Amino acid sequence: QVQLVESGGGLVQAGGSLRLSCTVSGRTLRNNVMGWFRQAPGKEREFVGSITWSGGSTSYVRFVKGRFTISRDNAKNTVTLQLNSLAPEDTAVYYCAGNPTGSRWSFWGQGTQVTVSS
Repeated sequence: QVQLVESGGGLVQAGGSLRLSCTVSGRTLRNNVMGWFRQAPGKEREFVGSITWSGGSTSYVRFVKGRFTISRDNAKNTVTLQLNSLAPEDTAVYYCAGNPTGSRWSFWGQGTQVTVSS
């Protein structure tokens, strides 16, 4: 019943910005964690960052280097990934995911394409 739908991807120039949104439908848990992942062609999917629904606590991997920001709007059931200072290396399909148990990413969106040109 839980469904995640990403939107906001597109083509941008290096140094540009993009805002990705993830809309959550169906049942959600109060203590669950939402995350963002990305996958480039020929490469494995990698973790980008996460946020908790209740407190909004965020966590990021090192390659973000302060360029990305994750936020959430509980009233609208949306999670947002703000991408700033984009580089060609950031080109990938970005996925939204849910972790209701705290140990496994159980729900995934279809992904949205982000392409950064030089």
